[in-house]
Amino acid sequence: MTLVGSAQATSSSTLGDVLEIRGGRPLTGQVDVKGAKNLATKAMVASLLGETPSTLRDVPEIRDVEVVRSLLEVHGVSVSEGDEPGSLVFDTAQAKSANFEEIDAHAGSSRIPILFCGPLLHLLGQAFIPDLGGCRIGDRPIDFHLDALRNFGAVVDKEPNGIRLSAPDGLHGASIELPYPSVGATEQVLLTAVRAKGVTELRNAAIEPEIMDLIGVLQKMGAIISYEPNRVIFIEGVDELHGYDHRSLFDRNEAASWACAALATDGEIFVKGARQYEMLTFLNVFRKVGGSFDITDEGIWFRRAAKPLKPVMVETDVHPGFMTDWQQPLIVALTQAEGVSIVHETVYENRLGFTHALGQMGADIVVHPKGLDGAYRRVARRELEQAAVITGPTPLHGADIVVPDLRGGYAYVIAALAAEGTSRVSNVGIIRRGYEKFFDKLTALGADFDIVG
Repeated sequence: MTLVGSAQATSSSTLGDVLEIRGGRPLTGQVDVKGAKNLATKAMVASLLGETPSTLRDVPEIRDVEVVRSLLEVHGVSVSEGDEPGSLVFDTAQAKSANFEEIDAHAGSSRIPILFCGPLLHLLGQAFIPDLGGCRIGDRPIDFHLDALRNFGAVVDKEPNGIRLSAPDGLHGASIELPYPSVGATEQVLLTAVRAKGVTELRNAAIEPEIMDLIGVLQKMGAIISYEPNRVIFIEGVDELHGYDHRSLFDRNEAASWACAALATDGEIFVKGARQYEMLTFLNVFRKVGGSFDITDEGIWFRRAAKPLKPVMVETDVHPGFMTDWQQPLIVALTQAEGVSIVHETVYENRLGFTHALGQMGADIVVHPKGLDGAYRRVARRELEQAAVITGPTPLHGADIVVPDLRGGYAYVIAALAAEGTSRVSNVGIIRRGYEKFFDKLTALGADFDIVG
């Protein structure tokens, strides 16, 4: 590795967009995971609801956090370092409206601005969101969000450069049933309902651990939220909320990614901060594939037990099912399993596109764009689903590949590290959206790479 020290890796990761990776070396060592991207950014938005400052701890140093921090500051929120490393303090005393140019400049490709709507409507009576970006893994429509906001009494006006919302009569409780247990739409309802007048009943809600942690944040602020079996959440609106002090749930997506890296490269990785409870479903699949793990109070050791790995059938689903964010790095490992594996993607309609590049690296993967039927199926079929059939083991070799999205990009890097020869991976800046100190962690695990662009 010709990178000089971790400081250079960190600073270069801001600008570096191309990695030259020399593969064939097991990843071995320790990585630390901090707060979950899917909780930290939403808890930051929740700070807008508090009349006193909020403190969030274990905040990951990732691009999405930088985007939300900038958006908060554009709206007049003071953001400062807290009393320990990795903590941020949010003071909303000077919160104000922001114009389109400011919001658009700081939002970039993030879809987070949609979640500002409820808190800003309560705080300022209006909100504006530009056209939204995000990873190219399907349409990811915001209709669920807008329909929910209309149910609360918001007026939605579509403009050429975005969407403007207002609440001339304030927001009131609503009875909402989501057509699909969308994480983002559930977060939208929670962030809006806690200050709406009356009671909100949300049916078919998402119940991911990050949702439960967000509920914990809001309860600390003074919200009254209860949940029942069968995905039903009740929120009793309150007149005011105060700030919170909260330590983020660990990032189970990052933990699972490093676990799959240990499988794919035949290495051994200790993921400090990972916990068993939130990863039960993943750990079951990891064991079936031929992985081994040891759980400690500090984290989880991941390694390969079976050589070659064993084929599996996986269906992605909402929690407590197998997360869609886990399938990309797992597919890389499955290219080294002996036999035929099938991964059914039922959450996003275009999340198997990344497998094309794996095919260029030697993998035998066939994508069925309309999915596959089978008596073994347990997750209800959806019109948008796809299926990947992976036949292995197949040796992987180096190639020139371009990162398409966050999780697919991570999968490409791990594939390059598992492959023989040299790979050139472009557009790796996307990976910084969700993986803290990514280059430093690769270095600590013994990866052989250069930042060349």
